[in-house]
Amino acid sequence: MKVAEAVGRALYAAGVGQVFGVVGSGNFHLTNAMVAAGSRFVAARHEGGAATMADAYARMSGTVAALSVHQGPGLTNAMTGIAEAAKSRTPLLVLAAEVTEPRSNFYVDQEALARSVGAVSARVTSAEDAVTEALDAVRRAVCERRTVLLNLPLGVQALDVPEVSDAPDDASTLAVVPPERASVEPEFADVEALARVLDKSRRPVFVAGRGARSPGARDALAALAERHGALLATSAVARGLFHGDPWSLDVSGGFASPLAAELIQQADLIVGWGCALNMWTMRHGRLIGPDTTVVQVDDDASALGAHREVHLGVTGDVELTARRALETDDANRQAQHGEQAQQGHRAQQGEQGQHGRQSRQGFRTDDIGAAIAARVRWRDVPYEDTSSRERIDPRTLSIALDDILPAERVIGVDSGNFMGYPSMYLSVPDENGLCFTQAFQSIGLGLATAIGAALARPDRLPVAALGDGGAMMGAAEFDTVRRLGLPMVVVVYNDDAYGAEVHHFGPDGHPLETVEFPPTDIAAVARGYGFEAVTVRTRADLKAVEDWLAGPRSAPLLIDAKVVADRGAWWLEEAFRGH
Repeated sequence: MKVAEAVGRALYAAGVGQVFGVVGSGNFHLTNAMVAAGSRFVAARHEGGAATMADAYARMSGTVAALSVHQGPGLTNAMTGIAEAAKSRTPLLVLAAEVTEPRSNFYVDQEALARSVGAVSARVTSAEDAVTEALDAVRRAVCERRTVLLNLPLGVQALDVPEVSDAPDDASTLAVVPPERASVEPEFADVEALARVLDKSRRPVFVAGRGARSPGARDALAALAERHGALLATSAVARGLFHGDPWSLDVSGGFASPLAAELIQQADLIVGWGCALNMWTMRHGRLIGPDTTVVQVDDDASALGAHREVHLGVTGDVELTARRALETDDANRQAQHGEQAQQGHRAQQGEQGQHGRQSRQGFRTDDIGAAIAARVRWRDVPYEDTSSRERIDPRTLSIALDDILPAERVIGVDSGNFMGYPSMYLSVPDENGLCFTQAFQSIGLGLATAIGAALARPDRLPVAALGDGGAMMGAAEFDTVRRLGLPMVVVVYNDDAYGAEVHHFGPDGHPLETVEFPPTDIAAVARGYGFEAVTVRTRADLKAVEDWLAGPRSAPLLIDAKVVADRGAWWLEEAFRGH
Protein backbone atom coordinates (compact mmCIF):
# COMPACT_ATOMS: atom_id res chain seq x y z
CA MET A 1 0.00 0.00 0.00
CA LYS A 2 1.30 3.45 -0.91
CA VAL A 3 1.68 6.22 1.64
CA ALA A 4 -1.06 8.29 -0.02
CA GLU A 5 -3.60 5.50 0.44
CA ALA A 6 -2.50 4.63 3.98
CA VAL A 7 -2.73 8.26 5.07
CA GLY A 8 -6.13 8.67 3.43
CA ARG A 9 -7.51 5.62 5.25
CA ALA A 10 -6.06 6.72 8.57
CA LEU A 11 -7.48 10.24 8.29
CA TYR A 12 -10.98 8.90 7.70
CA ALA A 13 -10.61 6.48 10.64
CA ALA A 14 -9.52 9.45 12.77
CA GLY A 15 -12.82 11.22 12.13
CA VAL A 16 -12.06 13.34 9.07
CA GLY A 17 -15.27 12.55 7.24
CA GLN A 18 -15.69 15.72 5.15
CA VAL A 19 -13.16 16.95 2.58
CA PHE A 20 -13.32 19.98 0.30
CA GLY A 21 -10.88 20.82 -2.43
CA VAL A 22 -9.75 21.03 -6.01
CA VAL A 23 -7.98 17.89 -7.19
CA GLY A 24 -4.79 17.96 -9.22
CA SER A 25 -2.06 15.43 -9.86
CA GLY A 26 -0.41 15.90 -6.48
CA ASN A 27 -3.47 15.30 -4.29
CA PHE A 28 -5.32 12.90 -6.60
CA HIS A 29 -4.40 9.61 -4.91
CA LEU A 30 -4.76 10.92 -1.34
CA THR A 31 -8.19 12.42 -2.01
CA ASN A 32 -9.43 9.27 -3.72
CA ALA A 33 -8.15 7.16 -0.82
CA MET A 34 -10.18 9.23 1.64
CA VAL A 35 -13.27 8.91 -0.55
CA ALA A 36 -12.78 5.15 -0.86
CA ALA A 37 -12.48 4.90 2.91
CA GLY A 38 -15.76 6.76 3.45
CA SER A 39 -15.08 10.50 3.49
CA ARG A 40 -17.38 12.80 1.54
CA PHE A 41 -15.55 14.97 -0.99
CA VAL A 42 -16.95 18.26 -2.30
CA ALA A 43 -15.23 19.66 -5.36
CA ALA A 44 -15.12 23.44 -5.38
CA ARG A 45 -14.39 25.54 -8.43
CA HIS A 46 -11.53 27.40 -6.72
CA GLU A 47 -9.25 26.44 -3.86
CA GLY A 48 -10.10 29.67 -2.04
CA GLY A 49 -13.75 28.68 -2.02
CA ALA A 50 -12.88 25.15 -0.92
CA ALA A 51 -10.87 26.48 2.03
CA THR A 52 -13.76 28.62 3.28
CA MET A 53 -16.28 25.82 2.76
CA ALA A 54 -14.13 23.57 4.94
CA ASP A 55 -13.76 26.32 7.55
CA ALA A 56 -17.51 26.96 7.69
CA TYR A 57 -18.34 23.25 7.80
CA ALA A 58 -15.99 22.73 10.75
CA ARG A 59 -17.47 25.69 12.63
CA MET A 60 -21.09 24.66 12.16
CA SER A 61 -20.65 20.90 12.56
CA GLY A 62 -18.26 20.93 15.51
CA THR A 63 -16.03 18.42 13.73
CA VAL A 64 -12.65 18.67 12.05
CA ALA A 65 -12.84 19.06 8.26
CA ALA A 66 -10.16 18.76 5.61
CA LEU A 67 -9.06 20.81 2.62
CA SER A 68 -7.19 18.96 -0.14
CA VAL A 69 -5.06 20.97 -2.58
CA HIS A 70 -2.39 20.56 -5.24
CA GLN A 71 1.21 21.51 -4.52
CA GLY A 72 2.28 25.12 -5.02
CA PRO A 73 -0.51 27.10 -6.75
CA GLY A 74 -3.23 24.93 -5.26
CA LEU A 75 -2.06 25.98 -1.83
CA THR A 76 -1.43 29.63 -2.70
CA ASN A 77 -4.92 29.89 -4.20
CA ALA A 78 -6.34 28.74 -0.87
CA MET A 79 -4.30 31.01 1.38
CA THR A 80 -6.95 33.68 2.08
CA GLY A 81 -9.42 31.05 3.27
CA ILE A 82 -6.68 29.36 5.30
CA ALA A 83 -5.78 32.69 6.90
CA GLU A 84 -9.40 33.22 7.95
CA ALA A 85 -9.56 29.75 9.46
CA ALA A 86 -6.24 30.15 11.27
CA LYS A 87 -7.17 33.53 12.73
CA SER A 88 -10.46 32.04 13.93
CA ARG A 89 -8.74 29.00 15.46
CA THR A 90 -10.88 26.65 13.36
CA PRO A 91 -9.92 22.96 13.73
CA LEU A 92 -9.06 22.41 10.07
CA LEU A 93 -6.65 20.04 8.34
CA VAL A 94 -5.09 21.32 5.12
CA LEU A 95 -3.71 18.45 3.04
CA ALA A 96 -1.23 19.85 0.53
CA ALA A 97 0.92 17.93 -1.88
CA GLU A 98 4.47 19.28 -1.87
CA VAL A 99 7.48 19.38 -4.15
CA THR A 100 10.84 19.61 -2.41
CA GLU A 101 13.04 20.45 -5.40
CA PRO A 102 13.54 24.25 -5.52
CA ARG A 103 13.97 24.17 -9.32
CA SER A 104 10.43 22.86 -9.79
CA ASN A 105 7.95 25.43 -11.09
CA PHE A 106 5.58 24.22 -8.34
CA TYR A 107 8.04 24.95 -5.54
CA VAL A 108 7.18 27.45 -2.82
CA ASP A 109 8.09 27.40 0.86
CA GLN A 110 4.80 25.90 2.01
CA GLU A 111 5.86 25.76 5.64
CA ALA A 112 6.61 29.50 5.61
CA LEU A 113 3.24 30.19 3.99
CA ALA A 114 1.47 28.41 6.84
CA ARG A 115 3.41 30.25 9.52
CA SER A 116 2.79 33.60 7.85
CA VAL A 117 -0.98 33.35 8.39
CA GLY A 118 -0.90 31.72 11.82
CA ALA A 119 -1.44 28.10 10.79
CA VAL A 120 0.58 25.19 12.14
CA SER A 121 2.84 23.36 9.70
CA ALA A 122 3.55 19.62 9.72
CA ARG A 123 4.98 17.17 7.23
CA VAL A 124 4.85 13.49 6.34
CA THR A 125 8.54 12.56 6.30
CA SER A 126 8.75 8.81 5.71
CA ALA A 127 6.76 5.73 4.81
CA GLU A 128 7.36 4.27 8.26
CA ASP A 129 6.00 7.30 10.12
CA ALA A 130 3.43 8.56 7.63
CA VAL A 131 0.30 7.40 9.43
CA THR A 132 1.55 8.50 12.85
CA GLU A 133 2.51 11.94 11.52
CA ALA A 134 -0.86 12.37 9.80
CA LEU A 135 -2.75 11.43 12.94
CA ASP A 136 -0.64 13.80 14.99
CA ALA A 137 -1.75 16.59 12.64
CA VAL A 138 -5.38 15.65 13.30
CA ARG A 139 -4.70 15.60 17.04
CA ARG A 140 -3.22 19.10 16.92
CA ALA A 141 -6.15 20.42 14.90
CA VAL A 142 -8.69 18.98 17.36
CA CYS A 143 -6.97 19.30 20.71
CA GLU A 144 -5.23 22.62 20.12
CA ARG A 145 -8.04 24.11 17.98
CA ARG A 146 -5.65 25.00 15.19
CA THR A 147 -5.59 25.07 11.43
CA VAL A 148 -2.85 22.59 10.51
CA LEU A 149 -1.12 22.37 7.14
CA LEU A 150 0.05 18.80 6.54
CA ASN A 151 2.58 18.82 3.71
CA LEU A 152 2.77 15.56 1.76
CA PRO A 153 5.89 15.43 -0.42
CA LEU A 154 5.22 13.74 -3.76
CA GLY A 155 8.13 11.36 -3.36
CA VAL A 156 6.99 10.18 0.04
CA GLN A 157 3.38 9.73 -1.11
CA ALA A 158 4.56 7.21 -3.70
CA LEU A 159 6.50 5.02 -1.25
CA ASP A 160 5.25 1.65 0.01
CA VAL A 161 4.20 1.52 3.65
CA PRO A 162 6.03 -1.38 5.33
CA GLU A 163 4.05 -4.44 6.42
CA VAL A 164 0.62 -3.09 5.54
CA SER A 165 -1.79 -5.28 3.62
CA ASP A 166 -4.25 -4.00 1.03
CA ALA A 167 -7.23 -5.09 3.14
CA PRO A 168 -9.58 -2.09 3.61
CA ASP A 169 -9.92 -2.81 7.31
CA ASP A 170 -6.25 -3.39 8.06
CA ALA A 171 -5.94 -2.11 11.61
CA SER A 172 -2.29 -1.16 11.16
CA THR A 173 -3.34 1.75 8.94
CA LEU A 174 -5.76 3.14 11.46
CA ALA A 175 -3.55 3.67 14.52
CA VAL A 176 -5.20 5.45 17.42
CA VAL A 177 -8.05 7.90 16.90
CA PRO A 178 -6.98 11.26 18.38
CA PRO A 179 -8.84 12.19 21.58
CA GLU A 180 -11.37 14.97 21.87
CA ARG A 181 -10.12 18.27 23.24
CA ALA A 182 -10.26 18.05 27.04
CA SER A 183 -12.24 20.69 28.91
CA VAL A 184 -9.99 22.94 30.98
CA GLU A 185 -10.91 22.91 34.67
CA PRO A 186 -10.55 26.38 36.24
CA GLU A 187 -8.48 26.87 39.38
CA PHE A 188 -10.50 26.98 42.58
CA ALA A 189 -8.96 30.32 43.61
CA ASP A 190 -9.93 31.88 40.29
CA VAL A 191 -13.52 30.67 40.62
CA GLU A 192 -13.66 32.08 44.15
CA ALA A 193 -12.40 35.43 42.85
CA LEU A 194 -15.00 35.39 40.08
CA ALA A 195 -17.75 34.59 42.58
CA ARG A 196 -16.69 37.53 44.75
CA VAL A 197 -16.70 39.92 41.80
CA LEU A 198 -20.15 38.72 40.75
CA ASP A 199 -21.47 39.05 44.28
CA LYS A 200 -20.38 42.70 44.46
CA SER A 201 -21.83 43.63 41.09
CA ARG A 202 -25.20 45.33 40.73
CA ARG A 203 -25.24 45.86 36.94
CA PRO A 204 -23.43 42.88 35.37
CA VAL A 205 -23.32 42.10 31.65
CA PHE A 206 -22.13 38.77 30.22
CA VAL A 207 -20.65 38.80 26.71
CA ALA A 208 -20.33 35.30 25.24
CA GLY A 209 -18.08 34.56 22.28
CA ARG A 210 -16.84 31.69 20.15
CA GLY A 211 -15.76 29.72 23.23
CA ALA A 212 -19.34 29.67 24.55
CA ARG A 213 -21.02 28.29 21.41
CA SER A 214 -22.59 25.15 22.85
CA PRO A 215 -25.92 24.29 24.50
CA GLY A 216 -24.15 23.36 27.73
CA ALA A 217 -22.30 26.67 27.94
CA ARG A 218 -25.46 28.59 27.07
CA ASP A 219 -27.47 26.92 29.84
CA ALA A 220 -24.72 27.40 32.42
CA LEU A 221 -24.31 31.09 31.54
CA ALA A 222 -28.07 31.67 31.56
CA ALA A 223 -28.33 30.14 35.03
CA LEU A 224 -25.43 32.18 36.39
CA ALA A 225 -26.80 35.34 34.79
CA GLU A 226 -30.20 34.74 36.37
CA ARG A 227 -28.57 34.26 39.77
CA HIS A 228 -26.81 37.62 39.59
CA GLY A 229 -29.28 39.64 37.52
CA ALA A 230 -26.95 39.91 34.53
CA LEU A 231 -27.89 40.97 31.02
CA LEU A 232 -26.71 38.71 28.19
CA ALA A 233 -24.92 39.62 24.98
CA THR A 234 -22.72 37.89 22.43
CA SER A 235 -20.00 38.63 19.93
CA ALA A 236 -21.06 38.43 16.29
CA VAL A 237 -19.70 34.90 15.86
CA ALA A 238 -21.88 33.65 18.74
CA ARG A 239 -25.03 35.50 17.70
CA GLY A 240 -28.19 33.57 18.53
CA LEU A 241 -26.75 31.85 21.60
CA PHE A 242 -29.34 33.50 23.86
CA HIS A 243 -32.12 33.68 21.27
CA GLY A 244 -35.49 33.94 23.00
CA ASP A 245 -34.07 34.96 26.38
CA PRO A 246 -35.93 38.11 27.53
CA TRP A 247 -32.68 39.55 28.94
CA SER A 248 -30.65 39.16 25.76
CA LEU A 249 -29.14 42.30 24.23
CA ASP A 250 -28.18 40.40 21.06
CA VAL A 251 -24.73 41.43 19.75
CA SER A 252 -22.26 43.63 21.61
CA GLY A 253 -19.94 45.98 19.73
CA GLY A 254 -20.15 47.72 16.38
CA PHE A 255 -23.34 45.83 15.46
CA ALA A 256 -25.04 46.61 18.78
CA SER A 257 -28.33 48.46 18.69
CA PRO A 258 -28.47 51.86 20.44
CA LEU A 259 -30.23 50.36 23.48
CA ALA A 260 -27.76 47.47 23.75
CA ALA A 261 -24.80 49.85 23.60
CA GLU A 262 -26.38 52.15 26.20
CA LEU A 263 -26.98 49.32 28.67
CA ILE A 264 -23.53 47.77 28.23
CA GLN A 265 -21.95 51.16 28.89
CA GLN A 266 -23.89 51.32 32.17
CA ALA A 267 -22.53 47.98 33.41
CA ASP A 268 -20.41 47.93 36.53
CA LEU A 269 -19.09 44.48 35.52
CA ILE A 270 -18.46 43.00 32.08
CA VAL A 271 -17.53 39.33 31.88
CA GLY A 272 -16.25 38.02 28.56
CA TRP A 273 -16.95 34.30 28.28
CA GLY A 274 -14.81 32.76 25.54
CA CYS A 275 -14.83 36.22 23.99
CA ALA A 276 -11.81 38.29 23.02
CA LEU A 277 -13.26 41.65 24.19
CA ASN A 278 -11.47 43.18 21.21
CA MET A 279 -12.07 46.42 19.35
CA TRP A 280 -15.14 44.95 17.64
CA THR A 281 -17.01 43.60 20.67
CA MET A 282 -16.15 46.58 22.86
CA ARG A 283 -16.17 49.39 20.24
CA HIS A 284 -12.50 50.13 20.83
CA GLY A 285 -13.18 50.18 24.58
CA ARG A 286 -15.95 52.78 24.41
CA LEU A 287 -18.52 50.28 25.74
CA ILE A 288 -16.50 49.91 28.93
CA GLY A 289 -17.30 52.54 31.58
CA PRO A 290 -14.47 54.24 33.49
CA ASP A 291 -15.31 52.33 36.67
CA THR A 292 -16.35 49.06 35.08
CA THR A 293 -14.67 45.88 36.26
CA VAL A 294 -13.61 43.67 33.34
CA VAL A 295 -13.29 39.89 33.65
CA GLN A 296 -12.31 37.43 30.95
CA VAL A 297 -12.82 33.66 30.98
CA ASP A 298 -11.08 31.55 28.32
CA ASP A 299 -9.65 28.06 28.15
CA ASP A 300 -6.55 29.48 26.43
CA ALA A 301 -4.42 31.37 28.95
CA SER A 302 -2.71 33.35 26.16
CA ALA A 303 -6.07 34.92 25.23
CA LEU A 304 -6.53 36.57 28.62
CA GLY A 305 -5.88 40.29 28.37
CA ALA A 306 -4.64 39.95 24.79
CA HIS A 307 -6.74 42.89 23.55
CA ARG A 308 -7.26 44.95 26.70
CA GLU A 309 -6.36 44.97 30.34
CA VAL A 310 -8.63 42.86 32.52
CA HIS A 311 -9.09 43.01 36.26
CA LEU A 312 -9.47 39.25 36.52
CA GLY A 313 -8.55 36.53 34.06
CA VAL A 314 -9.78 32.97 34.55
CA THR A 315 -8.29 30.10 32.56
CA GLY A 316 -11.01 27.53 32.13
CA ASP A 317 -13.70 26.07 29.93
CA VAL A 318 -16.70 28.41 29.76
CA GLU A 319 -19.32 25.85 30.81
CA LEU A 320 -17.20 24.38 33.60
CA THR A 321 -16.27 27.82 34.95
CA ALA A 322 -19.87 29.02 34.97
CA ARG A 323 -21.03 25.87 36.74
CA ARG A 324 -18.19 26.07 39.27
CA ALA A 325 -19.14 29.69 39.95
CA LEU A 326 -22.73 28.60 40.59
CA GLU A 327 -21.55 25.84 42.95
CA THR A 328 -19.26 28.24 44.80
CA ASP A 329 -22.06 30.76 45.12
CA ASP A 330 -24.34 28.02 46.47
CA ALA A 331 -21.75 26.95 49.02
CA ASN A 332 -21.05 30.50 50.15
CA ARG A 333 -24.72 31.33 50.55
CA GLN A 334 -25.46 28.09 52.36
CA ALA A 335 -22.64 28.82 54.77
CA GLN A 336 -23.95 32.31 55.32
CA HIS A 337 -27.47 30.97 55.79
CA GLY A 338 -26.20 28.51 58.37
CA GLU A 339 -24.41 31.21 60.35
CA GLN A 340 -27.49 33.38 60.34
CA ALA A 341 -29.70 30.48 61.44
CA GLN A 342 -27.39 29.77 64.38
CA GLN A 343 -27.81 33.37 65.46
CA GLY A 344 -31.58 33.11 65.10
CA HIS A 345 -31.83 35.52 62.19
CA ARG A 346 -33.81 35.33 59.01
CA ALA A 347 -32.01 37.14 56.21
CA GLN A 348 -34.36 37.18 53.28
CA GLN A 349 -34.27 40.95 52.52
CA GLY A 350 -36.43 40.64 49.42
CA GLU A 351 -34.47 37.78 47.82
CA GLN A 352 -36.43 34.71 46.78
CA GLY A 353 -35.68 31.03 47.25
CA GLN A 354 -33.76 29.17 49.92
CA HIS A 355 -30.52 27.31 50.63
CA GLY A 356 -28.37 29.40 48.28
CA ARG A 357 -30.82 29.47 45.38
CA GLN A 358 -31.63 33.19 45.72
CA SER A 359 -31.44 35.42 42.67
CA ARG A 360 -30.45 39.06 42.75
CA GLN A 361 -32.41 41.58 40.72
CA GLY A 362 -29.27 43.26 39.42
CA PHE A 363 -29.78 44.69 35.94
CA ARG A 364 -33.10 42.87 35.50
CA THR A 365 -35.63 45.52 36.39
CA ASP A 366 -39.11 45.83 34.93
CA ASP A 367 -38.20 49.02 33.07
CA ILE A 368 -35.13 47.47 31.46
CA GLY A 369 -37.07 44.34 30.55
CA ALA A 370 -39.74 46.42 28.85
CA ALA A 371 -37.12 48.44 26.97
CA ILE A 372 -35.37 45.29 25.74
CA ALA A 373 -38.65 43.81 24.54
CA ALA A 374 -39.57 47.00 22.68
CA ARG A 375 -36.35 48.20 21.06
CA VAL A 376 -33.27 46.01 21.44
CA ARG A 377 -33.68 44.61 17.91
CA TRP A 378 -32.43 46.76 15.05
CA ARG A 379 -35.68 46.19 13.16
CA ASP A 380 -37.52 47.94 16.02
CA VAL A 381 -35.35 51.06 15.80
CA PRO A 382 -37.24 53.77 13.82
CA TYR A 383 -35.63 54.89 10.55
CA GLU A 384 -36.43 56.99 7.52
CA ASP A 385 -37.05 54.66 4.61
CA THR A 386 -35.02 56.04 1.69
CA SER A 387 -36.31 53.55 -0.88
CA SER A 388 -37.21 54.83 -4.34
CA ARG A 389 -38.75 53.22 -7.41
CA GLU A 390 -35.27 52.20 -8.54
CA ARG A 391 -33.53 51.18 -5.31
CA ILE A 392 -34.63 49.64 -2.02
CA ASP A 393 -33.39 50.68 1.43
CA PRO A 394 -31.25 47.79 2.75
CA ARG A 395 -33.08 47.99 6.08
CA THR A 396 -36.46 47.66 4.38
CA LEU A 397 -35.13 44.77 2.31
CA SER A 398 -33.67 42.97 5.34
CA ILE A 399 -36.78 43.36 7.50
CA ALA A 400 -38.97 42.06 4.68
CA LEU A 401 -36.69 39.06 4.13
CA ASP A 402 -36.69 38.34 7.84
CA ASP A 403 -40.47 38.07 7.68
CA ILE A 404 -40.53 36.03 4.47
CA LEU A 405 -37.76 33.47 4.99
CA PRO A 406 -38.31 30.47 7.29
CA ALA A 407 -37.08 30.95 10.85
CA GLU A 408 -34.97 27.77 10.68
CA ARG A 409 -32.12 29.19 8.66
CA VAL A 410 -28.33 29.22 8.51
CA ILE A 411 -26.77 32.42 7.17
CA GLY A 412 -23.35 33.01 5.68
CA VAL A 413 -22.34 36.68 5.41
CA ASP A 414 -19.67 38.27 3.24
CA SER A 415 -17.73 41.40 4.19
CA GLY A 416 -18.52 44.91 3.02
CA ASN A 417 -20.53 48.04 3.73
CA PHE A 418 -23.76 46.02 3.60
CA MET A 419 -22.81 43.27 6.06
CA GLY A 420 -24.47 44.66 9.18
CA TYR A 421 -27.93 44.51 7.62
CA PRO A 422 -28.20 40.74 7.14
CA SER A 423 -26.10 40.07 10.23
CA MET A 424 -28.43 42.00 12.52
CA TYR A 425 -31.79 42.36 10.77
CA LEU A 426 -32.12 38.67 9.87
CA SER A 427 -32.90 36.72 13.04
CA VAL A 428 -31.26 33.37 13.75
CA PRO A 429 -32.70 30.50 15.82
CA ASP A 430 -29.55 29.74 17.83
CA GLU A 431 -25.74 29.92 17.82
CA ASN A 432 -25.66 27.73 14.70
CA GLY A 433 -27.74 30.14 12.65
CA LEU A 434 -24.98 32.54 11.59
CA CYS A 435 -21.59 31.59 10.17
CA PHE A 436 -19.45 34.70 10.43
CA THR A 437 -16.10 34.30 8.63
CA GLN A 438 -14.80 37.80 9.34
CA ALA A 439 -11.57 37.41 11.33
CA PHE A 440 -9.55 38.39 8.24
CA GLN A 441 -12.20 40.79 6.86
CA SER A 442 -11.78 39.53 3.32
CA ILE A 443 -14.55 40.02 0.81
CA GLY A 444 -15.44 37.11 -1.43
CA LEU A 445 -15.82 34.44 1.28
CA GLY A 446 -19.56 34.73 1.87
CA LEU A 447 -20.89 32.33 -0.76
CA ALA A 448 -18.40 29.59 0.15
CA THR A 449 -19.21 30.18 3.82
CA ALA A 450 -22.89 29.55 3.15
CA ILE A 451 -22.08 26.37 1.18
CA GLY A 452 -20.02 24.90 4.00
CA ALA A 453 -22.63 25.87 6.58
CA ALA A 454 -25.42 24.41 4.45
CA LEU A 455 -23.69 21.05 4.24
CA ALA A 456 -23.15 21.03 7.99
CA ARG A 457 -26.79 21.98 8.67
CA PRO A 458 -28.92 20.34 5.95
CA ASP A 459 -31.99 20.74 8.18
CA ARG A 460 -32.05 24.51 7.62
CA LEU A 461 -32.60 26.89 4.74
CA PRO A 462 -29.16 28.20 3.71
CA VAL A 463 -28.95 31.93 3.06
CA ALA A 464 -25.90 33.65 1.57
CA ALA A 465 -25.81 37.42 2.10
CA LEU A 466 -23.33 39.09 -0.24
CA GLY A 467 -22.36 42.47 -1.58
CA ASP A 468 -22.00 42.82 -5.33
CA GLY A 469 -18.21 42.93 -5.01
CA GLY A 470 -18.03 39.70 -3.02
CA ALA A 471 -20.64 38.03 -5.22
CA MET A 472 -18.64 38.65 -8.37
CA MET A 473 -15.38 37.69 -6.68
CA GLY A 474 -16.78 34.32 -5.58
CA ALA A 475 -19.11 33.73 -8.53
CA ALA A 476 -17.35 30.51 -9.58
CA GLU A 477 -18.97 28.80 -6.60
CA PHE A 478 -22.45 29.48 -7.97
CA ASP A 479 -21.74 26.34 -9.95
CA THR A 480 -20.99 24.44 -6.73
CA VAL A 481 -24.32 25.50 -5.23
CA ARG A 482 -26.17 24.32 -8.31
CA ARG A 483 -24.18 21.10 -8.67
CA LEU A 484 -24.77 20.12 -5.03
CA GLY A 485 -28.50 20.79 -5.37
CA LEU A 486 -28.55 23.15 -2.39
CA PRO A 487 -31.91 24.93 -1.95
CA MET A 488 -30.03 28.14 -1.18
CA VAL A 489 -31.20 31.75 -1.19
CA VAL A 490 -28.43 34.12 -2.25
CA VAL A 491 -29.14 37.78 -1.46
CA VAL A 492 -26.90 40.31 -3.19
CA TYR A 493 -26.96 43.81 -1.70
CA ASN A 494 -26.00 45.45 -5.00
CA ASP A 495 -24.84 49.07 -4.89
CA ASP A 496 -22.53 48.76 -7.93
CA ALA A 497 -19.46 49.56 -5.86
CA TYR A 498 -17.11 48.61 -3.09
CA GLY A 499 -19.40 50.51 -0.76
CA ALA A 500 -17.13 50.62 2.27
CA GLU A 501 -14.50 52.54 0.33
CA VAL A 502 -17.08 54.80 -1.32
CA HIS A 503 -18.47 55.91 2.02
CA HIS A 504 -15.11 56.11 3.73
CA PHE A 505 -13.27 58.18 1.13
CA GLY A 506 -16.13 59.88 -0.72
CA PRO A 507 -16.99 62.49 1.94
CA ASP A 508 -13.42 63.83 1.74
CA GLY A 509 -13.71 64.44 -1.99
CA HIS A 510 -11.42 61.63 -3.14
CA PRO A 511 -12.01 60.25 -6.67
CA LEU A 512 -14.03 57.04 -6.58
CA GLU A 513 -13.65 55.67 -10.12
CA THR A 514 -11.47 52.83 -8.82
CA VAL A 515 -14.18 51.52 -6.49
CA GLU A 516 -17.35 52.10 -8.52
CA PHE A 517 -18.59 49.88 -11.37
CA PRO A 518 -21.18 50.03 -14.15
CA PRO A 519 -24.49 48.35 -13.26
CA THR A 520 -24.21 44.57 -13.42
CA ASP A 521 -27.13 42.21 -13.97
CA ILE A 522 -26.12 39.67 -11.34
CA ALA A 523 -29.50 37.97 -11.72
CA ALA A 524 -28.57 37.15 -15.33
CA VAL A 525 -25.18 35.84 -14.19
CA ALA A 526 -26.92 33.53 -11.71
CA ARG A 527 -29.36 32.25 -14.34
CA GLY A 528 -26.36 31.26 -16.41
CA TYR A 529 -25.29 28.98 -13.58
CA GLY A 530 -28.74 27.37 -13.33
CA PHE A 531 -30.29 29.55 -10.62
CA GLU A 532 -33.72 31.02 -10.50
CA ALA A 533 -33.25 34.76 -10.07
CA VAL A 534 -35.17 37.93 -9.37
CA THR A 535 -34.20 41.60 -9.49
CA VAL A 536 -35.58 43.53 -6.53
CA ARG A 537 -36.00 47.30 -6.59
CA THR A 538 -39.12 47.62 -4.39
CA ARG A 539 -40.80 45.67 -1.61
CA ALA A 540 -43.39 44.39 -4.12
CA ASP A 541 -40.66 42.62 -6.12
CA LEU A 542 -40.14 40.22 -3.20
CA LYS A 543 -43.35 38.43 -4.16
CA ALA A 544 -41.13 36.26 -6.37
CA VAL A 545 -39.24 35.14 -3.26
CA GLU A 546 -42.48 34.08 -1.60
CA ASP A 547 -43.40 32.13 -4.73
CA TRP A 548 -40.03 30.34 -4.73
CA LEU A 549 -40.42 29.39 -1.08
CA ALA A 550 -43.88 28.00 -1.77
CA GLY A 551 -42.64 25.97 -4.70
CA PRO A 552 -40.41 22.89 -5.05
CA ARG A 553 -37.15 24.86 -4.57
CA SER A 554 -35.62 22.63 -7.22
CA ALA A 555 -33.07 25.29 -8.15
CA PRO A 556 -31.33 27.81 -5.89
CA LEU A 557 -32.61 31.40 -5.86
CA LEU A 558 -30.59 34.58 -6.28
CA ILE A 559 -32.02 37.95 -5.29
CA ASP A 560 -30.25 40.82 -7.07
CA ALA A 561 -31.33 43.62 -4.75
CA LYS A 562 -30.58 47.09 -6.08
CA VAL A 563 -30.00 48.84 -2.75
CA VAL A 564 -29.83 52.52 -1.90
CA ALA A 565 -26.22 53.65 -2.18
CA ASP A 566 -26.27 57.17 -0.75
CA ARG A 567 -25.20 56.37 2.80
CA GLY A 568 -22.71 54.28 4.73
CA ALA A 569 -23.84 51.61 7.15
CA TRP A 570 -24.07 52.57 10.82
CA TRP A 571 -21.20 50.28 11.77
CA LEU A 572 -18.84 51.56 9.06
CA GLU A 573 -17.36 54.28 11.23
CA GLU A 574 -16.54 51.66 13.84
CA ALA A 575 -14.87 49.45 11.25
CA PHE A 576 -12.56 52.15 9.97
CA ARG A 577 -11.47 53.18 13.43
CA GLY A 578 -9.24 50.10 13.29
CA HIS A 579 -7.40 51.24 10.15
